[in-house]
Amino acid sequence: MINVVKIGGNVIDDPQALDAFLMDFVALEGPKILVHGGGKEASRLSKEMGLTPTMIEGRRVTDAHTLGIVTMVYAGLINKRIVAKLQALGCDAVGLTGADGNLIPATRRPAKPVDYGFVGDINPALVNTEFIASLLDRGRVPVCCAICHDTQGTLLNCNADSVAGAVAIGASPIAPVRLTYCFEKPGVMTDVDDERSVIPLVTAASFRQLKEDGIVASGMIPKLQNALLSAEAGVEEVRICRASDLRDDGGTIIRME
Repeated sequence: MINVVKIGGNVIDDPQALDAFLMDFVALEGPKILVHGGGKEASRLSKEMGLTPTMIEGRRVTDAHTLGIVTMVYAGLINKRIVAKLQALGCDAVGLTGADGNLIPATRRPAKPVDYGFVGDINPALVNTEFIASLLDRGRVPVCCAICHDTQGTLLNCNADSVAGAVAIGASPIAPVRLTYCFEKPGVMTDVDDERSVIPLVTAASFRQLKEDGIVASGMIPKLQNALLSAEAGVEEVRICRASDLRDDGGTIIRME
């Protein structure tokens, strides 16, 4: 079983929470891949530089200046910080963008109906499965950020949840995959202020209803969309949970039906 784990949200911004999560991640048995976000830190740096971040349904609008910032933050500061911490824990991590080893090619999103700028969409069928296998076979642990490329020399900002789903699908021909989305909440909730309101199971049909009812919105929308796409594409298990629950049961399981 290959564990693909995506970490984001407030966990990356909290040094103690991140250290605890990485210890749990290292303790997972077998081959593993970590995918990380970092949007909060990118937004903070953007504001410090006088830029106002623009988000539409949880996805960042990325002009040329913003692309430079998110590349510095995702592929540089956050990625290398995580790799260094994993190395300190005895985990032979390798930090990657989608351009490294042609890991994740992407296509710039069309400008209509919304112009997201330098934002990429990923076809999971194009993920470099052979490159992933070569790293895992050597005991390496890929640490992937959300910067991809268009194969023509242009970097693209991709949604980290989309990257995690694509990597999980891309790794599926190697071995069965368990995909876990970790963040600061215990799962998908009907009331974000009530941790007892975790929804244990989300299907394609219930997701549509939750979205229509406004129960899930913003960043949870792409998270669930990619979780469902992964389940449909053959990822054996997909779960959304609190980072501290990575090695435990609980959270929200995502299935097609």
